[in-house]
Amino acid sequence: MAIRPILIHPDPRLKKVTAPVADITDDLRTLADDMLATMYDAPGIGLAAPQIGVMSRLIVMDCVKDEGAEPRPTVMFNPEIVASSDERRVHEEGCLSIPEQFADVERPALVQVRWMDRDGKAQEAEFDELWSVCVQHEIDHLDGRLFIDYLKPLKRQMITRRMQKLKREMARA
Repeated sequence: MAIRPILIHPDPRLKKVTAPVADITDDLRTLADDMLATMYDAPGIGLAAPQIGVMSRLIVMDCVKDEGAEPRPTVMFNPEIVASSDERRVHEEGCLSIPEQFADVERPALVQVRWMDRDGKAQEAEFDELWSVCVQHEIDHLDGRLFIDYLKPLKRQMITRRMQKLKREMARA
């Protein structure tokens, strides 16, 4: 498993809609393993393929945060939200592509998601709490949407300017 570099906003690849995965190959399973390793290393609870520059509909996540609890790495190819609750919740979100920036985002409290697992089997499950926030956030990445797109323009511009400055500093280092 390889740790891959994570793209930092603004990067045009983060704003593109990804292509569906036709067949789940060994290369894609390796990519999913690399993504999990990258996510855990960051550390984060979710990662979408576009965040490492791969324009495929693939996300990984693991929202288990309790010390000593068994990890639950989840790999989703072609995930789609098939139903969402009318009830909404506000949760503070961050993003590995927008480091050290956080903001409250309102989303449906519960979502029903359909996807293919790493063996190509169709799966469907309901997600709530942090898992719901995470899966919606990661699916947004597949559609070229970032959590800051939910913010008011001024706040979004402030965060974008901070990221541009961070990228300049990283380029000099």
